[in-house]
Amino acid sequence: MPAAALKPKPTQSTVKRPVLLDLPYEPVEKRPLPPGRPREWYVTHNRRLKAMRLAIALLDSGVYMPNQARNETIRHTAELIGVHPPSDTTCHMVRALMRYSR
Repeated sequence: MPAAALKPKPTQSTVKRPVLLDLPYEPVEKRPLPPGRPREWYVTHNRRLKAMRLAIALLDSGVYMPNQARNETIRHTAELIGVHPPSDTTCHMVRALMRYSR
């Protein structure tokens, strides 16, 4: 078997391309959510998305530990990236995401 046949084809994650981390935050294009779920599912889903966006923004801004991310810090970051101010529950979820990412 030729050696070229054994090499895996490059995927999107393994292709050599520049990673631009200094660009400002830009939200991804929104897609409609699947219909027919209970309202609580949509609330939880959107809360998780918001928490992930905020956790990423905090990490990008240099806040790496959950104890550094007080509610005021998280809400200020939400204001900077153009997200509605998060509730206490969402702030708690942001800290949990930062805690379990290690």
